[in-house]
Amino acid sequence: MDGERVGGRVVAGVSGSPASLAALRSAAAEARRSGRPLVAVLAWEPPEGEAMYRRWPDAAWARHWYEEARARLAAAFAEALGGLPPDLDVTLRVVRDRPGPALVEVATHPDDLLVVGVRPRSLGRAAHRHVRRHAVCPVLTVPVRPFQRADLRALKRMRATDFEVVP
Repeated sequence: MDGERVGGRVVAGVSGSPASLAALRSAAAEARRSGRPLVAVLAWEPPEGEAMYRRWPDAAWARHWYEEARARLAAAFAEALGGLPPDLDVTLRVVRDRPGPALVEVATHPDDLLVVGVRPRSLGRAAHRHVRRHAVCPVLTVPVRPFQRADLRALKRMRATDFEVVP
């Protein structure tokens, strides 16, 4: 089925976390394999919360946080895939909502595939729980291996000179 067109879209939940970067890489691979378009979704809310924002709305403040969310989504593509893949039909969506409802709202077709990343201990978190309960399409959960203590200690000791720079 390599490269054969399948209906629907591949919708990836992106936040910039290591788990969401793994999900984005898996979603891009699935979109490439199936010939589907890739829709990357980053959900955001005002830092003070929607209830507080409704009491004291500020359009400039909301625009600022929207732009921050757009920048995080672009940065996630740069980090996970080296930028927007030229061989894929990619749509970037920044949605003002909680992550779970935002993802379910975008992945509305039964032929869509919703891809989300999780850390091993986060399976009960609200976004993942909401997606599992309310999605009308298949959901691919991409687990991320937690760092081992020895790996974390080694990373803390590293300096910039420890990394090879490729010209």
